[in-house]
Amino acid sequence: MTRLSVNVNKVAVLRNSRGGGEPDVQAAALACLQAGAHGITVHPRPDRRHVVAEDLPPLAALTARFGVELNIEGNPFAPPRPGYPGLLALCEQVRPAQVTLVPDGDGQLTSDHGFDFEGDTGALATQVAAFAALGCRVSLFVDAGVAALERAVALGAQRIEIYTGPYAEAFATGDPRAALDLCAATARRAEAVGLGVNAGHDLSQANLGRFLEQVPGVEEVSIGHALIGEALYAGLDATVRGYLTILGRTAGA
Repeated sequence: MTRLSVNVNKVAVLRNSRGGGEPDVQAAALACLQAGAHGITVHPRPDRRHVVAEDLPPLAALTARFGVELNIEGNPFAPPRPGYPGLLALCEQVRPAQVTLVPDGDGQLTSDHGFDFEGDTGALATQVAAFAALGCRVSLFVDAGVAALERAVALGAQRIEIYTGPYAEAFATGDPRAALDLCAATARRAEAVGLGVNAGHDLSQANLGRFLEQVPGVEEVSIGHALIGEALYAGLDATVRGYLTILGRTAGA
């Protein structure tokens, strides 16, 4: 069955907008894990608008206690600055099970594109090797339809994460067939070259089932924005359980 990793960044955004410690990121992560989530995802950004460096050790301890994975996302090329020591330094501190490398810039509101493997990938190969040396599984954020996936293997990556934002947009318009076909073809090509497949961005209870029915071999979905939004009405426990029901229903699809 596809695993659910809950991204708790939006809880941190709400906390950071006011200052102080509420809502509590650790408590939210705990509620998700108690409801059955298979892992926790965070994306600590250099501007500290999301989860921050100080959040990571207790989240690492929490996921270790539950025997589930911590997935840290980020741009490996973003330089260190006050309050943000760099993605590699953060991962050295807490040793997450998985690190998802994302080519987002400082000014981006959210991640909106993946890596391109057709140009010079030497610098990316160096970064992948550094994270792998920490014992992290390395996943690379990619667009559906990305070319030269075999080069991701040569870089040392073990998985890709398919950017599902365009699929979610197409689903909302009522015709996601082309976007689904592109995601499915990308997943099949990844499997053929030996890469595991994750997926994430704007997945929700409304569109997740259709995605998993059509896209083969998805090992993990990382869901935050929609899940936290839905939880404002239904609560974290019920919302996480709702996602798990979808995952169970689509297992083996």
